[in-house]
Amino acid sequence: MRLNEYTTLGRTGLRVSPLCLGAMGFGTGWGWGADEKLSHQMLDQYVEPGGNFIDTADGYQMGQSEEIVGKYVSERGLRDKLAIATKFTFGSQPGNPNAGGNGRKNIYRALEGSLKRLKTDYIDLYYLHSWDLITPVEEVISTLTDLIHEGKIRYYGLSDTPAWYFTRAQTLAEKGGLERCATLQLEYSLAERNIEREHIPAAQELGIGLCPWSPLAGGLLTGKYKREGATGKGEGRLTMPNPIFNKFTDHNWRVLDTLLDVTKQIGKTPAQVALNWLATQPGVTSIILGVTKTAQLADNLGSLDFSIPADLRKRLNDVGAPEAVHPYNFYGSGMQARLSGGVTAREWRRGYLYEGAVAPPPEKKATASDD
Repeated sequence: MRLNEYTTLGRTGLRVSPLCLGAMGFGTGWGWGADEKLSHQMLDQYVEPGGNFIDTADGYQMGQSEEIVGKYVSERGLRDKLAIATKFTFGSQPGNPNAGGNGRKNIYRALEGSLKRLKTDYIDLYYLHSWDLITPVEEVISTLTDLIHEGKIRYYGLSDTPAWYFTRAQTLAEKGGLERCATLQLEYSLAERNIEREHIPAAQELGIGLCPWSPLAGGLLTGKYKREGATGKGEGRLTMPNPIFNKFTDHNWRVLDTLLDVTKQIGKTPAQVALNWLATQPGVTSIILGVTKTAQLADNLGSLDFSIPADLRKRLNDVGAPEAVHPYNFYGSGMQARLSGGVTAREWRRGYLYEGAVAPPPEKKATASDD
């Protein structure tokens, strides 16, 4: 696999690179990140070998991220070549309840601001950044459908929503003749695999792509953090007091230990192995890389040109697999045996092989009456 081996975004005709350049760290509005010059260097580093998919948001670095991306694309005349994704939801004006959320009023407000900062008259992929718990899903998808019909966006996606929410949205769109969701953006990595229970099977069933964010668990899977008592030590965002960055758990340290052992046997960096594993997971369309340094990006871009041996991949699969809690513990081979009368059932579905590993009934011994 290479950066210029493009894949379609869900059930659409938009072709994107298997690695997407995340621009959350473009700008210094949050007190950290890459300045404009360094950000443009990383954009060159990504675009020159064939990368064509860039992800940003209206609130990243207080708007600087979109401005940096917009200036780069405009100055180099790359608008037709690149697929640009941005997002709305988070509030921009303290005290104004309608300058945030997923209502129609805010979506239009947010989009106009993004178009100006990105120096463009349309967005390739427009994301709802997070479920707001309030806005009816009918209002969201009808508004996004209107924006597509107005030519202001080409496709839309949903980020950080419950599985029931996006499945309802897609079903209503299908039945109501509205534009369908193209992709989901959710946290997914060797250390965070909870979306394997509901989100990924549902997305594959409904023709929705998946663009994971935080594929390196906030940097934990690079190996730069070391365990220290009940927490971790190292330089990076995981040491910030934010519950989203709470990655120093016993589960994650076990995942990291296994990853580090596997990387020694493959001869690749931990980040490259973690990204390669994720890029080849069922349902994944394009991984969002979060980088602020050219060396990080160079390392990440080297994650596609090798394969993880089956035995080592199994170790990675097993160590971080989600626990089979209720009702998922009903779907194992033991329960399938009761459903299928003891007959082995094999079925390919959504990229997975489901097999009820059930032994057939014992052979009947021959008797004189059988002759």
